[in-house]
Amino acid sequence: MHVLVSGGTGFIGKAMVRHLLDAGRQVTVVSRDPGQVAAMFGGRAQGCKLADLPESFDAVVNLAGASLDKRWTDDFKRVIVDSRVETTTKLREAAEARGARVFVSTSAVGWYGNRGDEELDENSPPGTGFLPEVGLKWEAAAQSDKLRVVTPRVGVVMHRSGGALKVMLPLFKWLLGGRLGSGKQYWPWVHLHDVVALYTWALDTEAVSGAVNCVAPNPVTNREFTRELARAVRRPVSLPVPKFALRIRFGEMADMLLHSQRVHPKRTLELGFKFTYPDLPHALKAAIHE
Repeated sequence: MHVLVSGGTGFIGKAMVRHLLDAGRQVTVVSRDPGQVAAMFGGRAQGCKLADLPESFDAVVNLAGASLDKRWTDDFKRVIVDSRVETTTKLREAAEARGARVFVSTSAVGWYGNRGDEELDENSPPGTGFLPEVGLKWEAAAQSDKLRVVTPRVGVVMHRSGGALKVMLPLFKWLLGGRLGSGKQYWPWVHLHDVVALYTWALDTEAVSGAVNCVAPNPVTNREFTRELARAVRRPVSLPVPKFALRIRFGEMADMLLHSQRVHPKRTLELGFKFTYPDLPHALKAAIHE
């Protein structure tokens, strides 16, 4: 299988590409700097620009999208949307034209919006607000009647090499790790290993299509997450960070930290996927030390 991977030089993308290469797949990474791809993956993967895709490939793993970790001005909101929707549209059209069979296109649990304690699964309706609007447009851009389309809705990805945990670990080790706001908001988390495994499962399993939640089956609140992370690094929990302080520091981006999504991977489990790290203590230990 020749797999085209967008976002392949990012946090999740690097792990995804290495896994596919180790499994014997041919991989082409879509990058703004194709020259760095060969060096990053020891010459095992090819690189190309979005405007210069290969003449043929069998599948697409779409991980592209601007990072959300900066203040959301109106201009940057347009970048967030365009970097997802336009890239997804171009990749989907190319996949259709080149005879690919499957299109695994990332979405996010932000699709559900701020839902408090409500139990959510793949059949739940979308929320309201900016992130749900992004999710709706992002998933719509991936839809096709010529491809098997899978849209994993990804939660907070856990691994020391990137994402939220890379930022949080030093803070907790320096005794600066406390709950955010009330701490009652649910954080749908998932270990990086399970993200890569789920995407590979989606590529290879013909019965899988549509939205699947890429989150561990045991969601926790931010308060519980804070307690378990402090225990994992053998530090006490620090003072909480007030909601107003997060709003002052991050503006609207604080929604990602304060909004609550009690998401369960109901359809993912029903279709047969098995999580290696279903429980947070085990997942954190592996994410930090392995």
